[in-house]
Amino acid sequence: MSVLKKLEEKIQGIFEGGFGRAFKSPVQPVELARKLVKEMDDHKVISVSRIYAPNEYTLFLSPGDGAQFEAYQQQLKSDLADYLTEHARREKYDLLSRPVVIIETDEDLLVGEFGIATRMVSGPEPPAPEAPAPEPDIGQTVIYRPRPMGEGTMAVSADEARELALDRERITLSADGRVYEVAKRVVLIGRSSQADMVLSDPNISRRHAELRQRGNDFIIIDLGSTNGVEVNGRRVKTKTLASGDVITLGTTKVRFERE
Repeated sequence: MSVLKKLEEKIQGIFEGGFGRAFKSPVQPVELARKLVKEMDDHKVISVSRIYAPNEYTLFLSPGDGAQFEAYQQQLKSDLADYLTEHARREKYDLLSRPVVIIETDEDLLVGEFGIATRMVSGPEPPAPEAPAPEPDIGQTVIYRPRPMGEGTMAVSADEARELALDRERITLSADGRVYEVAKRVVLIGRSSQADMVLSDPNISRRHAELRQRGNDFIIIDLGSTNGVEVNGRRVKTKTLASGDVITLGTTKVRFERE
């Protein structure tokens, strides 16, 4: 039996104990594992003599699914990270660090739907510079939702959302009298000169937050900043935005508009 198959059985084995008897969610851990490695494959970066793969994976679950995963979330994240590590080894991918799996809930997802976002972030021990390692990057979020009539799952990428009215909209972020027009699906906001929207407020982290397009929605995500993110005065980790919402980063207020 292959190592990956053994890991799949270990992940699915969670359901054969007390957790399984109480679990009602249509989202299965093995399905999450397989979709995570699909995202690893889809977002690999080919260098001169290496193939790099993302090492950070954020799973967005519906509140209902998230509540049912909560009791064994740490074990699940560890097992999924093992699964990604083994897949990278088999495919001869280079990783900047051991894969990290983060689980978040998103109130806009229905039970059975889940999203996956990938990033390539610097690890404590980057690979030897045989060839330049890729710059840390953030991948788009892909949403998986059940097909009707039990047909499995389907992935809806941000590219497919172009069929919606997004390309006729003007999306802007305004702060300190300046207007930033959103022309990318992922916008990094922070104090770093490498950010897409640079804010000089000393209370803002270098990589403070990101605005991410997902389907017809835009969400703000706190990237582990020191002082956090607020939307309309409420502290959030991730939040779908409506036109006119005010995002507070440090002491700076950023207004989100859709025209």
